[in-house]
Parts: sequence; structure tokens; C-alpha cells
Amino acid sequence: MDDVLRRLKPTKGFSSLAHNSLLIALPLIIFALVRLNESQFTQLAIVLIILSKWRIFAVRPRFWPANIRANSVDLMVGISIVVFMTHAYSTWIQLGWAIAYAVWLIYIKPANFSLMVSFQAGIAQLCALSAVYLFWDNGPVYGLTVLTGLICFLTARHFFDAFDESYSKLLSYLWGYFGAALAWILSHWLLYYSVFSQPTVLLTAIGYGIGALYYLDHNDRLTKSLRRQLITVMLLIVAIIIVFSDWGSKVV
Repeated sequence: MDDVLRRLKPTKGFSSLAHNSLLIALPLIIFALVRLNESQFTQLAIVLIILSKWRIFAVRPRFWPANIRANSVDLMVGISIVVFMTHAYSTWIQLGWAIAYAVWLIYIKPANFSLMVSFQAGIAQLCALSAVYLFWDNGPVYGLTVLTGLICFLTARHFFDAFDESYSKLLSYLWGYFGAALAWILSHWLLYYSVFSQPTVLLTAIGYGIGALYYLDHNDRLTKSLRRQLITVMLLIVAIIIVFSDWGSKVV
């Protein structure tokens, strides 16, 4: 749905307002389906998000893998929103998630300059990891490991593609492998800080820190002092999480 509307997107005036109003329909439909509080309607909401990306398969099959990768970040955010809605404690929180999804579709997703693309990758990784460990916390270790690695790989590719990085594939594989290895180790304890799992918090802190260093360096804005500050803050967060975690229990 959102792809069809975006293809016909006008630039200003009443037509733009009408377009954005139609684009909001997808989050509202998802909100209504989740409010029905039945598993089959929740599954239908996820199917609707996937069907909204029908243009992925509207080309020759040899282009499907590239299209899936290009749209993976949007799918991660959409499906994660459904998971967050189903775990929300009130109608207002669910509506808040629907509004957040509309903001993503209208303002965040269409942006194509490097800072916003980096922001998209960061949002997608945080949302997807949070949703996986929230929804599938009792899943097998190998399943959490594979999903974590896949999420890290896809979001890294999205990030590096904004900078025309010649080693984007290699760097993405390395980040995916790191995420999978961390998930494999920590899933044997799977500690939680409120609703966020330890792998999610660590990968977010490390990923955002590395991403900020790369972005600043790519734009010739990374000074020695700033590099030292970012690395110190990142390592401090990781140290606090590791040292003050109660490794003798399953939940913090």
C-alpha cells in the first residue's frame, strides 16, 4: 500500500495532504486489527505489512534478493510495531505506536541523505532486536542467534549503502557475525533490563557508537578528542552493563 502511494506522491498542496492521509491508513488499519485482540487478526496485520511491499516481487526473480534487502529495514520496523502493539498495556500506547509508524512512513523512511539513512538503520536494528527478544524470549538459542545476526547484517548493509562504502558487504558480514556471536553467548542467560534484553542493549550501544564514529569520519568531522569521547562513552556503557548485571538470574 505505502509503495503504491509513494509512487504517486505529489510534492505540495492539497494533493500532498491527501496523499499523507491515505498513507496513514496502513497504521490505522494495523491498529484496528490489533485492537480486535485475536491472534489471527494480529497475523493478518503482519501479512498486510508484507503485502504492502508487493513491488518487491513485481520484477524478474533475479532482482528479488536485492529488493528484499532494500526493503528489509521498512519490514523490520513495521512488523516490530505490530509486536509492540500486542504487548502494550493500554489502547493509548497502541495508538502511540500507530502514530510512530505513520511518522516513520511519512517522514523518516522517504529520506535518502546519509544522516537519515543512518538513523533508519539504527531505528530498525533497535526495533527489530527489541521485538525478537520480546516476542521470542523462550525461543531456542540457535533461532535467536540466526535472527540477531540477520538483523545486524541487513541494517549494516542499509547503513553502509548510504556512503557508497566499497567494503560494505564485508563490514556488514562482520557486524552480523558479531551480533550472532554475542547473541549465542548471552542467550544462555538472556538478562533483561525492563523490556530490553541484554543483547539488544549491548548491540545498540556498540552499533550506535561505531556508526557515529564512521559517519563523523566519513564527513571529515571526527577529531581526536571527539573520537576519544565517543569510544570512552561506548566502552563505559558496555562495562556498566557487564559488571553490574546479575549473572546468577535470568531477569534483571
